Amino acid sequence: MPQGSSQSSSRPHRVAVIVDEGTNPFEVGVATELFGLPRPELGPAGPLYEVTLCTPTPGVRMNHGFFTLSGVPGLNAVDDADTLVVPGRPDNVVPRGRAVREAIRRTHARGARVISLCTGSFALAEAGLLDGRRATTHWMWADAFRELHPRVRLEPDVLFVDEGDVLTAAGSAAALDLGLYVVRRDHGAEVANAVSRRLVFAAHRDGGQRQFVERPVPDVRDESLGPLLAWAQERLGEPLTVAGLAARAAISPATLHRRFQAQLGTTPLAWLTGERVALACRLIERGEERLDVVAARSGLGTAANLRARVRRETGLSPSAYRRRFGTEAGEAVTA
Repeated sequence: MPQGSSQSSSRPHRVAVIVDEGTNPFEVGVATELFGLPRPELGPAGPLYEVTLCTPTPGVRMNHGFFTLSGVPGLNAVDDADTLVVPGRPDNVVPRGRAVREAIRRTHARGARVISLCTGSFALAEAGLLDGRRATTHWMWADAFRELHPRVRLEPDVLFVDEGDVLTAAGSAAALDLGLYVVRRDHGAEVANAVSRRLVFAAHRDGGQRQFVERPVPDVRDESLGPLLAWAQERLGEPLTVAGLAARAAISPATLHRRFQAQLGTTPLAWLTGERVALACRLIERGEERLDVVAARSGLGTAANLRARVRRETGLSPSAYRRRFGTEAGEAVTA
């Protein structure tokens, strides 16, 4: 069952998306793509979510007037939602209307999960949901956000922030990162990976939006890491090392580090560990109960290291992770 709601298991998790005057179409598209469309790649699992777009007025013009959204419910639709999504818009220094702010407040007050995409964090801050909490927004608007909302603990360098019942994404593409993270949190790594493959988008991007802040482009050749990453992903259970990866790519370890930082925003070791943890989670979901086997097949070495890494990544022990996301819910993992 998706976290952050008290929904009945007999129906999909309900998601409401507030589309306000000037809303960016991209973030609305991300929300409908991730949460609203059928997922044939999941087979008979059925829809993961049920999405409703809602507007404060009968007709809402999108950013730059590209089109007008009409024929959708009003803001009372948020009252049935388990999750509320608030996309961004360009005129962030102009507060949202009172009806929108009240809809956000009452949705959060009754215990639903609230998510902002890009500069939708301004609306959450205006509604008072972010005071004293960590949050992020698009890096171009970080200074304006700090000035308008000084009580929020802004983290401008990350792709998204999870505060439990309130989650905020950074720039527009980070909406995909957060959306896939939510799918993974709600339904497990196997489902999130299937959705990401359908989207042709990485299920998890290391690094933060600091790598996208404007700066001079270095005059160097772009050497794709794609072939090396694919090679390593097929051998995660083997004793891979940074030196070994560098040798495979026929470059020095220092050059490998630079390429990882430039292309992925992380280090080779951090990437390798993340891939091994993701594989371990998939093995647990598929029913492997023996932690020593999971640790060996994923390259994490020992059951103790596996427990520590899985808890650090997911916030759950391996046994709790399997109870929540495993194919045979309720069975315990052998400790």
